[in-house]
Amino acid sequence: MAALAIRDLPDGRRVVALDGRLEAETVRSLWGEAHRALREAAGRPVTVDAANVDYCDNAGVALLIDLVAQERGAPVEVANLKPPFEALFRQFDPARLAKDLDPEAKRRPAIEELGRAAWAAWRDIAQLVTFVGELTGALWHALWHPRSVRWKDVWHVCERVGADALPIVALISFLLGMILAFQSAVPMKRFGAEIFVADLIGLSMLRELGPLMTAILLAGRSGAAFAAEIGTMRVNQEVDAITTMGLDPVRFLVTPRIVAAILMTPLLTLFSMLIGLVGGAITMTTFSIPVVTFMTEVESAVTFTDFMAGFVKSFVFAILVAGIGCLRGLQTAAGASAVGESATRAVVSGIILLVVVDGIFAVALYILDL
Repeated sequence: MAALAIRDLPDGRRVVALDGRLEAETVRSLWGEAHRALREAAGRPVTVDAANVDYCDNAGVALLIDLVAQERGAPVEVANLKPPFEALFRQFDPARLAKDLDPEAKRRPAIEELGRAAWAAWRDIAQLVTFVGELTGALWHALWHPRSVRWKDVWHVCERVGADALPIVALISFLLGMILAFQSAVPMKRFGAEIFVADLIGLSMLRELGPLMTAILLAGRSGAAFAAEIGTMRVNQEVDAITTMGLDPVRFLVTPRIVAAILMTPLLTLFSMLIGLVGGAITMTTFSIPVVTFMTEVESAVTFTDFMAGFVKSFVFAILVAGIGCLRGLQTAAGASAVGESATRAVVSGIILLVVVDGIFAVALYILDL
């Protein structure tokens, strides 16, 4: 049992006397009462009298340290603690702990925050450059030595990246084609030019939306999965074990995933283009434009250059998304939340990189008049 008594001395000091055993089972009931005693004595010095404490374990020490950290304009001190408990109490520095609990004390100067951010950015760039170099070497080696590639892993990843993604790619592409048709057909109808909606959908799906939406879906599904898989291996020290055995983690873990993404993403892009056109064609039947007429107009409006512009993008997007997912996985730190953070960074970084590179493609194609 433990008890607490409060005395106010003539000099204004408040004494909070503790009695009995301070252990996990007893301090729970004292904690709130002791805090109220200190709040009522705000601005006055407080002495925590532990003369009658018979036993004190880590829970009791935690109570004493917390009371010392609660000083409100006046000191709070612990007195008359028996030597064995005093030694345990002195192993902790209440002043340091109180400083750690103070939000103001945790704030770093702005120049320090700037330096930390700059160093983190520089370290990230250095890791990116190193990874790109290692990945280029691994892919070049795989190109000239196909037998060195773990094809069993490649086909397994192909199934997850390609076949398993078909339903979601089909759904998004079909709805995208329908939305484009409806949104563009309504204003075109005012001018009697609904047929030109086919031109818009064909060019949009082949040059832009087909490869871009497929790549964004790849970033959300496969990029996050790659980061989580390799990140988990990193946390479990499996990557370190691979390195210890003399194997290259990039060639052993990253190359199969990159090769699978390069093989599957263009096929998914073709599938997305086709389903988007089907969605647009079905929608345009509600505007009295038959499917055959729609497809004939698309064929006359879209050139082979338009098709190749989107098809080439798909290869670049595949390398970007799979590469950034694997990189974030290899950058995973220790801790329970590290894998989730890596997956989040992989998706965010991948989508941002996709939009930037797609913008570069748009400018380049405009300059080249393609």
